[in-house]
Amino acid sequence: MGGKKIEKKRRMNILFLPAWYPTTEMPIHGIFIKDHAKAVSAYNDVVVVYCETITRRDKYFFNKISDTIEDGIRTIRIKHGDYYFGKLRQFIEIFHIIATIRMLIKNGWRPDIIHGHIYLSGLAALIVGKIFKMPVVISEHWSAFPLGTLKKVNVFEARFVLNHVNIILPVSKDLKNSIRSYGIKNRFKVTPNAINTDFFIPTSIPNNNKEKKRILTVALLKPVKGIDYLIRAVAKLIIERQDFVLDIIGDGPNRGEYEKLTQNKGLSRFIKFHGLKNKSEVAQFMARCDFYVQASLYETFGVTSIEAMSCGKPVLASDLATMRDKINASSGMLVPPRNVTALAAALGAMLDHYQDYSADEIAQYVQNNYSFEAVGLKFAKIYHEVLARKLI
Repeated sequence: MGGKKIEKKRRMNILFLPAWYPTTEMPIHGIFIKDHAKAVSAYNDVVVVYCETITRRDKYFFNKISDTIEDGIRTIRIKHGDYYFGKLRQFIEIFHIIATIRMLIKNGWRPDIIHGHIYLSGLAALIVGKIFKMPVVISEHWSAFPLGTLKKVNVFEARFVLNHVNIILPVSKDLKNSIRSYGIKNRFKVTPNAINTDFFIPTSIPNNNKEKKRILTVALLKPVKGIDYLIRAVAKLIIERQDFVLDIIGDGPNRGEYEKLTQNKGLSRFIKFHGLKNKSEVAQFMARCDFYVQASLYETFGVTSIEAMSCGKPVLASDLATMRDKINASSGMLVPPRNVTALAAALGAMLDHYQDYSADEIAQYVQNNYSFEAVGLKFAKIYHEVLARKLI
């Protein structure tokens, strides 16, 4: 009923100002923000304005603006060379954002809401909001808050921005609590990342290697993802059984280290590194796997685990606050992070019992809570509430 009510209301114009967004050079950078844009577009009209720094190749290159439709979303990219630094770059970006919004308004498209993503985009969003008298909301995704890696100057900026926007939309309860711990006092509404449930579907692709069960993880290969603990857990597990293969999708600064660890422990037959894959390829790996594993030491949200669940796969994950919100006895198992012995035992248990989980129930849970439609509806309600309260 709630969805029908929103659809009867006027579709609002939502301007996205992300600090991160996918580019040709970095196709997965901020891809979850692009999925937020797709979710919002289910109920409202979205334009993304992204300031993109590119490596200078032409000494005459100054600023270029592209205006295209990307995956159904109008996306305006303000591209400038890498010769701008610090506050000068920020000033130039804000100048071009203001000019872009004036162009949009002149052509008949006036934003109702400025929606920034990551507080780093917040100063520009606040200035734009003041100039054009538009409310500003900020979605926060950054793990720097709970990990305590913000520099003092960043903390000052985060406090200023997040205390002056109309509402803060963290993607998890844990992130919300971490943001509050920095002395930020404002209205919060947890609004999760969105999953394309029309793309990640519970369609099983036959496992041609039937004697080997398939385990999958998809991650940026760096320490916080716990890949070294996962490799060591596999080394323990093969002492008892060898009926599985672990597929690792992703790349990152520690890939060479993890591949060497795998070779040194004699695990090359059991662990396969596949590098970066596009969404379509990832979905195929998820369809083929028997269960998914997320051995992270910390997660702000855990998008890939939800994508695997959308495919109907049970998940074995680290017992982190944000994973505890999503995984229970009906959808998988949780184990203490950094505990190789516990992880090895849990891998063995999942290898024996993954078929006991209901793929349809797991996928339906994701559909109800994390689909574009479900998340888009949450955003639509927040936008209408912000306008109704006149929090400008």
